[in-house]
Amino acid sequence: MCDACTLINYFIIEDSDILIRIIFSIILGSIIGFEREITNKSAGLRTQILVCLGACIFTILSINGFSTAITLYPLGDPSRVAAQIVTGIGFIGAGTVLRQGLTVTGLTTASTLWMGAAIGMACGCGKISIAVVSTILAVAVLVLIRIFEYRILPRNQKHLKKIKFSFLCPEEDYEEIYKKLEELFPEIIDFNHKTAENDELKISAKIYSVEKAPVMYINKKLSELDAIHELSVKEIFE
Repeated sequence: MCDACTLINYFIIEDSDILIRIIFSIILGSIIGFEREITNKSAGLRTQILVCLGACIFTILSINGFSTAITLYPLGDPSRVAAQIVTGIGFIGAGTVLRQGLTVTGLTTASTLWMGAAIGMACGCGKISIAVVSTILAVAVLVLIRIFEYRILPRNQKHLKKIKFSFLCPEEDYEEIYKKLEELFPEIIDFNHKTAENDELKISAKIYSVEKAPVMYINKKLSELDAIHELSVKEIFE
């Protein structure tokens, strides 16, 4: 048998094997996607599944779809299509990274897309054991390191965010609300108030927060105070 024919037979994949690889890519992609979904990230379940599945299919096509071309181009490289996945996934990952002032978000989500593509490629190559182990390690990193960051690592300047909030309250409740604000936010700055309509005060202030989701956190805390209304909370980017 000629060398070209031997190569063709080597690269041909049975349909049942292809189906198994595709199913595993969907399952493993959904595992990472589920973790991203429950943490409310931009690239969730559907995105991760499609990235992993797409990488798997591209890899299968790269190996099997062009195998007959080996007879015409003996020196051809069947991994060329798969190699472009690494480059192509960068464009999708870049869309999840956002920068607002000094705050950069989405880097972890972009990394999970990159990891999902790698797992899909492993499935496409038939390296199911590598894909499964990689998925377990990826989810472990996402979950365990998050717990480590929240419970063990000290909050530092890297996570410091400046938040501005304002609200209306009855004038007679001013002293009580001011004391409550001092208890909730000892780091409060630029506190001021002025008289609004209907004998109410408009209070505004800025604080520095190291919470992961400071706007939601501050909004929740202030919403628990019955005396205030027309609450507005936003992050300031400088």
